[in-house]
Amino acid sequence: MLHNAKQRRELHKVNLRSELIAAAHKLVQEEGYDALTIRKLAKRAGMAPMSVYSYFNDKQEILYALAEDAFYALAQRIERNQPDDPLEALRAVMVEYAAFGLGNPNEYRIVACTEQVTPPEKLEPGQPDERNPAMELLIGRIEACVKAGKLSGDPRAIATMMWAIGHGTISLLISFPNYKFGDPQAFAERMYDLALAGFSTQHIPPLSDEPASC
Repeated sequence: MLHNAKQRRELHKVNLRSELIAAAHKLVQEEGYDALTIRKLAKRAGMAPMSVYSYFNDKQEILYALAEDAFYALAQRIERNQPDDPLEALRAVMVEYAAFGLGNPNEYRIVACTEQVTPPEKLEPGQPDERNPAMELLIGRIEACVKAGKLSGDPRAIATMMWAIGHGTISLLISFPNYKFGDPQAFAERMYDLALAGFSTQHIPPLSDEPASC
């Protein structure tokens, strides 16, 4: 009986934390990064501000939780879009990445553009990929391309370069909405096609001898 009561309390706590994260997502989507405060989050979730502190010590921890949750959701989108051809499967990762960023610009700014979203003590050097399922999937599909002879080189280096191209493109599209890029998603996909065409013609060596770090 006591064991079941403890399990119910733990489940209730997990559910409340999930509700807070969902409320934080909505708050950011509708009002932007600056609107995300403990007080506003508590009001939206129907909780007392002090109750929120039972789950998050400060705004930084909320940002960390949002980033984790967003990358998990992105990984699920990517997994649902996996063509048989390895190169098309790789392209699909970037297409979904662009769709996520362009469809959720406020969240993208937090996840990808906010400095030190991930608390240093929660991420050991050299371990970003293990904690980012979307990056894990990107590297995995690049490894499949290398194995199939579609690409040549170090998968982590190729993934990092693809990430840089994807992030730069999406950030530009979000930051300059009035520039005449044409359709934003189509522009992003043209950038990815150009990048893949370039990668397919050369061997990509490792970026450095040091462990990878974000």
